[in-house]
Parts: sequence; structure tokens; C-alpha cells
Amino acid sequence: MRQNLIMRPVMLALGGAMLWATPALAQEQAPQAEADAVDPNAIIVTARRREESLQDTPVAITAVNAAMLENKAAVNIGDLTGGVPNLLITNQNSGAAAANLAIRGLTYADVEKSQEPTVGVVVDGVFIGTSTGQFFDFFDIEQIEVLRGPQGTLFGRNTIGGVINIRRSRPTGEFGGKVEVSYGKFNTLATRAVVNVPLSGDGSVGAKFFHFHNETDGWYRQSQTGDRRGFANNENFGGSVLIAPQGSDFDALFTLEKQIQKFDPVVSNLTNSSELFCGFIPAIECNRNNTTDLYTVFGQPNVSNYSAPAATLEMNYDLGGVKLTSVTGWRKSRENQTQDFDGSSTDLYYVRRLQRYEQWSQEVRAAGKFSDSFDYVVGLYYFSSKYQLSQYSRVFGFAPTVDPLIFDTNPQVVNGKTKSIAVFGDFNWAFADQWRLSFGGRFTRDKKALDNSFGGTEIGRGSDTFKKFTPKIGVDFRPNDDVMFYGSWSQGYRSGGFSPRAGTAASAGVAYQPEVVDSFEVGGKFDLFDRKVQFNVAAFYSSYKDLHQNNTLNCPSCATGNETITSNVGSAKIKGLEFDFTARPTSQLTITGSLGLLDSKFKGFIVGGISPVTGAVVPYDYSGNDLIYNPNMTASLGADYTVPTSFGEIIANLSYRYIGRYDQQISIGGLSGNLSTGPITVTGNDPRVRTDKQGLVDASLTTKFDIGGTEARLTVFGRNLANDRGPTHGFTVGGLWSFGTAREPRTYGATLGVKF
Repeated sequence: MRQNLIMRPVMLALGGAMLWATPALAQEQAPQAEADAVDPNAIIVTARRREESLQDTPVAITAVNAAMLENKAAVNIGDLTGGVPNLLITNQNSGAAAANLAIRGLTYADVEKSQEPTVGVVVDGVFIGTSTGQFFDFFDIEQIEVLRGPQGTLFGRNTIGGVINIRRSRPTGEFGGKVEVSYGKFNTLATRAVVNVPLSGDGSVGAKFFHFHNETDGWYRQSQTGDRRGFANNENFGGSVLIAPQGSDFDALFTLEKQIQKFDPVVSNLTNSSELFCGFIPAIECNRNNTTDLYTVFGQPNVSNYSAPAATLEMNYDLGGVKLTSVTGWRKSRENQTQDFDGSSTDLYYVRRLQRYEQWSQEVRAAGKFSDSFDYVVGLYYFSSKYQLSQYSRVFGFAPTVDPLIFDTNPQVVNGKTKSIAVFGDFNWAFADQWRLSFGGRFTRDKKALDNSFGGTEIGRGSDTFKKFTPKIGVDFRPNDDVMFYGSWSQGYRSGGFSPRAGTAASAGVAYQPEVVDSFEVGGKFDLFDRKVQFNVAAFYSSYKDLHQNNTLNCPSCATGNETITSNVGSAKIKGLEFDFTARPTSQLTITGSLGLLDSKFKGFIVGGISPVTGAVVPYDYSGNDLIYNPNMTASLGADYTVPTSFGEIIANLSYRYIGRYDQQISIGGLSGNLSTGPITVTGNDPRVRTDKQGLVDASLTTKFDIGGTEARLTVFGRNLANDRGPTHGFTVGGLWSFGTAREPRTYGATLGVKF
């Protein structure tokens, strides 16, 4: 506690001091050459902590701005799935606003806070350290950048799969704003408002206030009553103050916000006759399919309450030769969640999870030029987090009216801490005409500690330190202003840690080690037909070593008879191709498309398991299983068509997204080999944790018009118009039971909004 009280003001002071310090690296520079004519179609991105054109950035990146999101009637971060090559995002209902994210086959699908996500979500420069809170609302967004491949040099930590960089709008210093209300199927109501107000006469100090509300009855049906299940009520509110004195090179942006969520984390029953729980539940609830049956549920009522305040302070000081930036972030959350995990009408496994989480981060960086041909970004990064989980379980309780807090006298309590420091640098050197070398690296030191206890008796404790230097190097060539070719090698690192679901001292106190990926990429970016068409292509190969995977092992002393531990399990090879394009054949029509292809396989994935014949621990070989969240293909095609009218304009949007089938858990679909002594070969994942192929058709029609000088718009929309139903998540639990969740079926609605 005392250390935290000392570190927090030190972090703030460090950020301020760095901004005011005279940079030792700054050198006198020659005047910049006159800028080229601005391309009206150019998208400016900050993927490399510099402002540069999307087509000039030698990184596989997709940028989506506010107008694109508005035209598509996009709701949240999940609407990016399929629209970005090799990107997959699903909602994980075992945690509040929790996301399962996968880029190029690299993913982390869990809500436990002892591990960081594989794909980083960065909001206004702050890395979100858990999957909880990553499923982001899209209102008040300036731009989203999806960076594919390891991005550890410049973004946060542990971003071995990629980064989703979200930039929200800044206060304008003028009075104005936007308000909208939306209503749709499943009694879904959303109201959102953003208001900008000046706080000084010259506009140098401005404030922005926002409030988002979203509620729905859910798309599940309770079998016994016919009532809707899966309700959610989400509130997000706060404000920002921007200080940017006129004539000054300094600005500061402070944001204070809070998210409050209440929802029903309902699950569908996927238990079959091979599992123990099937013998205790009604026959109609057993052996159900994992597509249309998912929308009918049988379990007891659940409720999750989530409260998460956050604060961000960003300061910039432009000294001419160098720009200094400090970003301080703080997030805190409390969760109180009950969940009927077995998903049946029989009270077999019902839990209450109480969680607290807090993170602090501080980044200080300097960006500038040594010369006209050599620029840099260098910085320091600090991150700390701590969390506590108390889980009360009602296992074979047959007492649905008894709160798990009372029923379970032997609750599990997990405490975890993380401290991370890093130093990083990223450099560009135009070493020859039309050629540029990009290189850099990041040195990271992570320290983690975790203790695990049951009923107040500690069963295990561990503490360890993990270090890694992760380099990157790339070269790009521009034969002319409309073409760029590039190649790169980068290394990603994700810290080791400890297993929060361990049930024995041996498992709880032993650290799993970091996982590392080496990614090789070549690509090209093309501006064609007088820049009416942008076409990008990338090919990549990733060598993924010491993978983190959850494994369920026999544990006679555990309440469920098994424990889930995380361990390093061999390697994987992932290769793929990516294409995306934007075409503007006329000023009224924009066509976009993308294609992502993946080929992935495990190697040496061998862990201990229980022999189905003898009950002894023998080697199981999972090398033939599919990697999770690895669809072999994602594709999209969309069009925006704008028709000017006497009162404004009409915009029609139509899009199709395809996502190939993928598995959601490493599990056992079948066994072969020597079932007594091993090795036993697992012949694929359980088909119940497999998502079928998806073809998602979305459409919207927007009318923009003026009301008394105020811009208004009315949008009617439909999502998943083909009503493609199926799972987003499936999980099997050690021969006991299985459960899943369903994706959003066909939905439609209307939105009325005004800007002033």
C-alpha cells in the first residue's frame, strides 16, 4: 500500500518533468521541405506514434474512421470481425464487457486477470490490461486502427498478436455536440450524447461531456417460461478537459469516466451423454446441438454487476525539434457475478465471483528527427496491476435458493500482482533514394506474484521475474509516389505467470514461462487509377514458441475433481495472406473489401492427461488439433452510395462478411494410440466447441437533413439479415459438462440523431 502511495505521484511527476525537460536528443534541423498537396482521400494514422498517411506506413494496418462507423450503423468493437483481414472478436459473457480477440491466429480467450491479452486494446494511449473492459462502444470515436502482427516496440505490453488502437474525439473548444437515440429488436434501447463547451473566450480551454446508455432484453428464451434471457444494461459517462493555450506548444487532456454494467451472463447447455452431468438433468436438456438449440436455455437466473472508473492524462509539448508526450492511465473495477455454468435446470454448478482489479500505467516518449532522413521515437513505460478474486461455488448443491456465499465454506481466493517496466525505441532511416530502413526494440521486465487459497488455507504461492528484449527490423522501397513495397521481421513477447485456477500447491506455485513469436512479413501498398483505388497486400509467417494453453487435469482434492492450469505446450506455425482495398469509382460510391487466409498447425503439443483405461497420468498429444479462434478465411465486401437531395443526402450501406469455421477451446474430440500407457493421440477438438461458417449480411439506409440549421439523420438498419445462427463460445469441462453462448441473430432497428 505504501509503495503504491509513493509510486502514483512519482509517475505523475515523472511525466510532467519529462515534458518540461530540455531533450538531449534534439538537434537543430533544416527547415522542412514544402509539403506535398494534400490527398483528400488520405487517411492519417498514428500506428507508429507518428502522424503519417496510411499508404505510407510499412505496417499491415486497417483504419476505420467515424464516418465509416456511422454509415455502417456499427455498435461495438465486435462489428470489426470479418471486415478486417484475419481479425476475430467475440464477446465473452463470463466477464463484463469482455472480449476474445484474435489477430493472425494469435489469441487469448479467458477472463482471468492473471494473464494479459494477446491482442492489445489501447484507448487514448492507455493499454487495457485485461480482457474485461475491451468490448468497446463505438460512439464518440474519431478513428480505429487495427495493426496486425507483433507491435510490442511502441504499444503497451504483450501485444504479440497485434493492437486495436482506439482514438476518441477531443474537446473542440466550441459549443456543439451530437445526440442520438436508437431502438431495435429484443427491446434494445440506446441513448448517447456528447456535448462540447468552451471554458475560455478564445477556445484554448474546452470540455467534453458524454453519456451512453444501452439496454436489451437479450436474444435467449427461457424454456420453462418463454421469457427473454440475457438482459444487459450498460452506462458509460464522463468528461474531458483540453487545455491548449493559443500560441503555445503545450497541450494537456484529462479524461475522467466510469462504466457501470448490469447483465445476465446466461449460458446454453451443451452437455452430452458422455459427460457426468447428463445423468442428473432432464433428457430434453442433454445432447443438444450447438447452433439453433443455443438460443433456448434452462439454467437459473444470473446477474453480474460491474463498476469501472478510469482516468487518463495526456500531455504534449512540442519543442520544434522534438515532441514530448506523457500518458498516465488509471483503471479500477469491481465485479460481483453469479453464473449457472452447467446451464441446466438442475442445481449442479453455480458460482458467485467477487473481483477487484486496479491498474496504473505511465508512458513517456520523445519523437523527433536527427536529420531530414532520420527520425525516432524513444520512451519509457511503467505498468502495475493487482487483483483479487473470491469464488464461492455450489457444486452438486441441489439448493438453488441458497446463495453460494452461504453454501460454500471453503471458497477459493486468488491474489495477483504485476509490475512491468520497459524502455523502447523505434527509428526510421532513409538511407538511400526511395529506400527506408525501420528498426527498433523494446526491453521489458515483468515481475508477477500470485497466491491461491481455499477456505483461508493457502495451497500455493509463487513469484517470478521475466525479461525479454524484442527487436524489429524492416525495409521499404518506393519506386514512385503511388507504390510501396516492404518487408519486416519482428518479435513479440508475452510474459509468463501463474495459474489462478490451480487446486494444488504444486500447480499454484510453479510459473509457466513467457511465449514468444517471430513474425516475418512482406507486403505492398498501391494507389491506383489516380488514387481512386487503394490496394494493399501482405504475406506473413509466424513461428510461435512456448504457447500458453489451459489444460484440465485430474485433482481429487478439488471441488469438481479437476483443476485447470496454464502451461507452455510446444510451438505452432502460422502463415497467411491478407488483401484489402478501397475503391472510389465516383464521388458518390465507395466500395471496400478484404480477404484474410490462415494456415496454422501445432507442433510438439504434448501434456499429461488421465488414461481412460487405468486412470494413471500418461502423455496426450494434441499436435493434430486446430488452434483456437483460427478461421481459415475471413472476407468482406461492402459499398456506400450517397445520393444528394434537395434537403440533404441519402446514404445506403450494404456489406457482407464471411468468417470460416473455428474452434474455441483445446479439447478432446477423439482418442487413438495406446489408451493404457500412452502416448495417446487426440484426434481433434470436440465438435461442440466449433463455430460453423458464418455469412453475415448487414445493411443501413441513412437520410441526412437540416432542422433549423441543425444537422439531423435518421438511419434504419439491419444486422445479420440472413439470420445466420450459431455459437460464439463453447467450453467442455473435464468430462463433467459443457456449455456455450450464441451469437446475435437477425436484428433491426432505427436511429435518430442530431449534430449541433
